[in-house]
Amino acid sequence: MARSLDDIPPERRPRHIAVIMDGNGRWAQRQNLPRIEGHRRGVASVRRTVEECARLGLEQLTLYCLSSENWKRPQLEIDFLMHLLEQYMIEERSTIMRQNIQVATIGRREGISDGALREMDTTIAMSAGNTGTRLCLAINYGGRGEIVDAVRKICGEFHNGNLPADSISEQTVAAHLFTAGMPDPDMLIRTAGEMRISNFLLWQISYAEIWVTDRCWPEFDEDDLHAAIRDFAGRDRKFGGLSDGGFG
Repeated sequence: MARSLDDIPPERRPRHIAVIMDGNGRWAQRQNLPRIEGHRRGVASVRRTVEECARLGLEQLTLYCLSSENWKRPQLEIDFLMHLLEQYMIEERSTIMRQNIQVATIGRREGISDGALREMDTTIAMSAGNTGTRLCLAINYGGRGEIVDAVRKICGEFHNGNLPADSISEQTVAAHLFTAGMPDPDMLIRTAGEMRISNFLLWQISYAEIWVTDRCWPEFDEDDLHAAIRDFAGRDRKFGGLSDGGFG
């Protein structure tokens, strides 16, 4: 598959891609490897995808790293995921700075290891002034929990007299989500063939184009990313209105 997307005009490309990185464990099982090896190989796919999105000038890439439901997994696996997160934040700093990537996170901080939090905060602060692609990592994230937290904040402002009830709008809700100030995703990619949203960005993906591949996340590479973008460019996005035409 050709790696170039030069024939696709910038206005036909997604500004913001969100990814449900699924299938690390299944990939490992197929290779007769332990599940944690799938997570380790998945980091290589993260690296490839982030670097290619930065090269393409994508405004934002949001990766579903750890859901609020993933705490049900064996403690050994959770500990390894925390180790990988901490290690990634340290090892990728030079690449993040060289490629002008700004790092952000969404989700609740409770439960994340002290070491991972420390390195996350360091990398976020270090890259805050970068102006290229924003890499947003969803860690201990759940879409329903995010909306609950937003409602609690809005209720607090209402009870304090700072927010009249009749002024609450969709913009008000959006401004109280973890993703406040970020564009909504134009495209949602899911690997490993699953046809589920899995409690990811429930508010934000209202009009996102969904693209699913049977390939597990450790197999996902630049050509898969290009295929998704090319498919996106050919879709007719109506947003409830009339056709805007497609590409190709």
